[in-house]
Amino acid sequence: MKEKFQKATGILLTNYKGLTVEEIAGLRRSLKEISVEYKVVKNTLAKIAAEGTGVEVLKDKFVGPIGVAFGYDDPVILAKKMIDFSAKNEKFKVSCGIVEGKFVDFEKIKKLSKLPSREVQLAMLASAISSPVSKMASLLRQTIQRLGYALNALADKKKEKS
Repeated sequence: MKEKFQKATGILLTNYKGLTVEEIAGLRRSLKEISVEYKVVKNTLAKIAAEGTGVEVLKDKFVGPIGVAFGYDDPVILAKKMIDFSAKNEKFKVSCGIVEGKFVDFEKIKKLSKLPSREVQLAMLASAISSPVSKMASLLRQTIQRLGYALNALADKKKEKS
């Protein structure tokens, strides 16, 4: 578990009390598609595994029935999936976690779940960066075209005079 705590980019603690085994299995299946593991943990073992890792700040949160979601890729997708599942299952509660080394409470997780995924954010950034370059290229092309038209008109005018 210590290795999972160290490798994960996002770790969310949940209270699963009241969920059936089938519901937890369904959650696990849906999370596997996005490189997320969901484990029901023993609190004492989780506290021991958290020592010396960035998850140590959560040691006092390992109380009662705790499930841990380990996200290895995009923490936004992890937050979205967990918040969506909690919205569909009122017995399932997301409490807090660690996202990219920082403690996050439920409100921050909720805000994170509303962000677009990392891929979408990168596409938006690439679009924002390439847009001015494209506009500049278009303006330069138009300027060169206008210069060409002016030179052609000047040449035609000189031919008419001769």
